[in-house]
Amino acid sequence: MKKMIALYKAPGDADAFMKHYETTHMPLVEKIPGLVKTELTRIDRTLIGEQGNFLIAEMYFEDEASFKAALKSPENAATGADLANFAEGIVTVMIGETL
Repeated sequence: MKKMIALYKAPGDADAFMKHYETTHMPLVEKIPGLVKTELTRIDRTLIGEQGNFLIAEMYFEDEASFKAALKSPENAATGADLANFAEGIVTVMIGETL
């Protein structure tokens, strides 16, 4: 499976961030075509490495073709525009293949 991972650093206002994420951003994410599954993990502590990470969002796609089609969709464009609105400077987005 193809996976997109968004790693968020701690926002200035965690409650406002989560409210926006859950009520505005996730409904946009869920409309992306080809999305098979989404997992969210809120980080409560770091055992090894740099602290400051707050949330991990993992979005799964069946294969490379469905992932590429999703990237070109208007739904993904809307999601990206929202991301730039509330998470610019605190998010890193990575793409990978599950093993």
